Amino acid sequence: MPHFIIEYSGNLEGEIDMGALCEVIRATAAGIETFPMAGIRVRAIRVDHYAIADGNPQHGFIDISIRLREGRPQEVKEAAAAEVFEAARVFVADVMARRPLALSLEMRDIDANLSPKTGSIRDFL
Repeated sequence: MPHFIIEYSGNLEGEIDMGALCEVIRATAAGIETFPMAGIRVRAIRVDHYAIADGNPQHGFIDISIRLREGRPQEVKEAAAAEVFEAARVFVADVMARRPLALSLEMRDIDANLSPKTGSIRDFL
């Protein structure tokens, strides 16, 4: 862990390179000590059905969820969330300046007892 899930409105296709946003978030997370490199997963999911604010079809959104194992101090989580959010904000700033776009981020803990994991990625790093 952590897993980064980016949900975004389909009307952003062609305006924001979501693969590049995934890489910006991955690189940012890799530089944050509390996130183990081998556990970083970033994915983007296009949402085609949505309704925003007054219903204007030009409105768009990017919502970033961060799921990570419990146990980190609150101040560490707050600093990490702020750093990832700022990297995403900078990445979309030019689009946000020319069209209505909501950017949000939420970090939440996962109970380790309810989230078994296995994998071989660490063996290949």
